[in-house]
Amino acid sequence: MQKTVILLKPDCIEKNLAGEALSRFEKAGLKIRACKMMQLSKEILADHYSHLADKPFFPEIVSFMQSSPVIAIALEGRDAIAGVRELLGPTDSKAAPKGTIRGDLGTDKMRNIAHASDSEETAAAELKRFFAPGEIY
Repeated sequence: MQKTVILLKPDCIEKNLAGEALSRFEKAGLKIRACKMMQLSKEILADHYSHLADKPFFPEIVSFMQSSPVIAIALEGRDAIAGVRELLGPTDSKAAPKGTIRGDLGTDKMRNIAHASDSEETAAAELKRFFAPGEIY
């Protein structure tokens, strides 16, 4: 079994789509192992998006991700990382096929409903970043 992290982004929260997104993960057989709403600090976002810190659009990402609380979720299942990314579809919602979460609910590359871990290494780091010891069941 594999664990992965999902962040339901501000656009998801503002459009009241958290239940819809979470339902799709559960229907695919993924189990919720942790779930909490949180306001992301600049420090967490600087760490989370450190690979984009030198890009001109970095301030826009930070501003967007702080525009409302997000919902951080730890999901578990067989091949959870790949499965979640398949359910979400491509990062750019405009390129995501209908039937995927981003294709059905997202708007563009930033307002794409959710962030998902992209590897086992990233998932391990993100589980520690967004959840304290004892918060994952």
